[in-house]
Amino acid sequence: MAGHGIPEVYLEGYDQILAAAAATGRRLTRDELDSRRALGERAAEAGLGLRALVGAHLSATRGHWPAAGDADRVLAAVEQAVDALAEGYERAQRLAVRQQEAARREFIDDLLHGRSDLGRLAERAERFGLRLSYEHAVAVAQGPCGYEEGDAVPREVESALVGRFGNRSILLTTKEGRLVCIAPGDQGEVLAFFAKHAYAAIDGARVVIGRPQPGPGGVVQSYEEALNALDLAERLELDEPVLHAADLLVYPVLTRDRQAMADLVVHTLGPLRQARGGARPLIDTLTAFFDSGCVAAEAARRLSLSVRALTYRLERIHRLTGANPADPVHRYTLQTAVIGARLLDWPDQPF
Repeated sequence: MAGHGIPEVYLEGYDQILAAAAATGRRLTRDELDSRRALGERAAEAGLGLRALVGAHLSATRGHWPAAGDADRVLAAVEQAVDALAEGYERAQRLAVRQQEAARREFIDDLLHGRSDLGRLAERAERFGLRLSYEHAVAVAQGPCGYEEGDAVPREVESALVGRFGNRSILLTTKEGRLVCIAPGDQGEVLAFFAKHAYAAIDGARVVIGRPQPGPGGVVQSYEEALNALDLAERLELDEPVLHAADLLVYPVLTRDRQAMADLVVHTLGPLRQARGGARPLIDTLTAFFDSGCVAAEAARRLSLSVRALTYRLERIHRLTGANPADPVHRYTLQTAVIGARLLDWPDQPF
């Protein structure tokens, strides 16, 4: 064993290199440099530390200092040898990092798309701190532009998460330009913290937190639920920057029978197409009216209208459809039809 806990094999041939360089003053040959690089790579693969490796070579330099060697010649040879050693070591580390990144990306792709055998997926997950036999929930953050792993924003959010919660079985990644955070289902504070920091870091961000789902397939279920909720939030133009998929469950129910919803929209709101300017302004009026809790003054403010102009529009809707937005009996049908129109992008996309 050489100094600093480094086995002798990693200093093989070093004393001969020093002696030859001291005697002739020549630079190290290509073969000598390649041999140092190869030893550096092997040391990195064996998990030895670079500082310890360099320290062992410096100790060996003192131990094998040529008796008649010129100091400048010896130190020049040491510099070349250690530089080649570090180059090989760093090259092996970069390769290992790339391999780890590729393995991590492959695992994340399989995890979020459920493309792998669940048993094998659970085994691989433990390498990344996840126990897929437990419940997990997924939060997804989306902004105006996409992000890749290594970008400043994902690094900033990850640093905040690690600083607050440590490891704690959390996986932060990017997928299709979005930030994705996976956490145990009983640790809602983790995803709430992620949502807060992702919203702060991404200008114009929207974050959706999926419901906890059990088992190896739970992650992909929660992830898909969060993606669907993101799509709903965009189509419905919801203002809240942070949403919970559990709060939006009524919308998939409403559109589960698409044909029935389309029939309701056309039957209830179809007459609005007869209005001057088409159905869109009146649908926007109903949307603002319902979103404001049926308070005319607030709805008028949202639409930049006078209360009188808003009241005229509501009366026009009543005359055309036969349904009064202010009547609780008619309100539910109208509001459901408006939600359906927004989800189905009607009347811009005719049925």
